[in-house]
Amino acid sequence: MSQTEWFTTYLEYESLKDMLKVILYTSQSFMSITPLLYYITYHDKLILFIHTGIVGGIVAHYHILSESPNKNFVELNKLTGDFRFVDGVGNNPQSIYIPIARLIKSTLRFPINGLDPV
Repeated sequence: MSQTEWFTTYLEYESLKDMLKVILYTSQSFMSITPLLYYITYHDKLILFIHTGIVGGIVAHYHILSESPNKNFVELNKLTGDFRFVDGVGNNPQSIYIPIARLIKSTLRFPINGLDPV
């Protein structure tokens, strides 16, 4: 096990809405950082994830999707937490627009169905 793997924590969320709460929380912090959403096919699973760094480690927040996102952004309402996939950045002042970066390859090893022990 490499040092990078040892310092990585994986958090799987039951719903995408729950995972997006991480973005709501971080966007309201004093640094106001909005993480990117990454999308990758990993062991035939469609995974949407947020990759955050903290002192002493890395956290990969992820959710397994039932279908591939067909839009380039998520519009996330800051007041309600409701979201929808959209083609581009809109002008709703109550929403933040999070780009979805489609990855081909990653060094992360998601603990999916016991395929990759972490």
